[in-house]
Amino acid sequence: MATADQVKALIRSHADGDDTRFYAIAMQVAAQAARSGHGKFAQELREIVDQVKARAKMVEPARGPMPVPLVQPRGELSGLLTVSYPKTRVVDMALTEALRSRLDRVITEQRQRDRIREHGFSPMRKLLLIGPPGTGKTMTAAALAGELGLPLFSIQLDGLITKYMGETAAKLRLVFDAIQSTRGVYLFDEFDALGGERGSKNDVGEIRRVLNSFLQFLEQEESAGLVLGATNHVGLLDRALFRRFDAVLEYALPTADIATSVMKARLSLLDTAGIDWSRALKAAEGLSHAEIAMACEQAAKNAILDHSTSVRDSELALALDERRQTHQ
Repeated sequence: MATADQVKALIRSHADGDDTRFYAIAMQVAAQAARSGHGKFAQELREIVDQVKARAKMVEPARGPMPVPLVQPRGELSGLLTVSYPKTRVVDMALTEALRSRLDRVITEQRQRDRIREHGFSPMRKLLLIGPPGTGKTMTAAALAGELGLPLFSIQLDGLITKYMGETAAKLRLVFDAIQSTRGVYLFDEFDALGGERGSKNDVGEIRRVLNSFLQFLEQEESAGLVLGATNHVGLLDRALFRRFDAVLEYALPTADIATSVMKARLSLLDTAGIDWSRALKAAEGLSHAEIAMACEQAAKNAILDHSTSVRDSELALALDERRQTHQ
């Protein structure tokens, strides 16, 4: 029969979503039972394991790799990926109608991916996000993960890119193996560090080989998840990258309407009757979504610390001006 250590190991492997180890421990229990004279129990346990594994193989091709609840990267992957489970939704974002429509289309295709594949097509799942910092690229990754109920994996480029020949490409293969095995949203942020122009004067042989490897992996990658590249410096990207993505989504500094929407949303829990929105809008001109949001949060905290439920017009204007100085 199972020892106490085996029972604990079974529970841990189940909690980690490690099916291979779970089945291996179950077979160890069966072998030990057989040696102890419990032949019938051992045989039944082996048959159950074989049946479950066979059923998993039949189901997997139809539904594709599924996310494991509370999955955590293990081993070498732990230095290459971080995982989160966002609750963000597209409705939480201040977007232009055109950009919102494109994101809605990605979500619709993902939700109906089986129907699309039945007719010989593939859903959009490789997206390149370009635009200034603070305009919503990273939040888009979180919103897509939240809408689809998937984990968000962020690739740590500082752990991926090394000075040793061949090592970065090997780590890149590990990442794409993870993309293939676990469905999720995978974000390559600051993508220009990996996908820089191959002909640039600062180019070195290793980075060129890494980019070639990335292009090959991306071309061959056909998993059930989403792969996102995000960059603030689109001009640095190698042109060969663009045709590997299903769509390029462009982000820009907020329009007047969107800037006003961001400010009102961030200050919605306080009294804003005294704010001159036209003055605030002028002060916010040229700032990103994130910078406007941070300025509003600063003004709101100032009001709270002053034991007030109202945000003063002067406080908001000052916070926006301070953010502008930081921006410059």
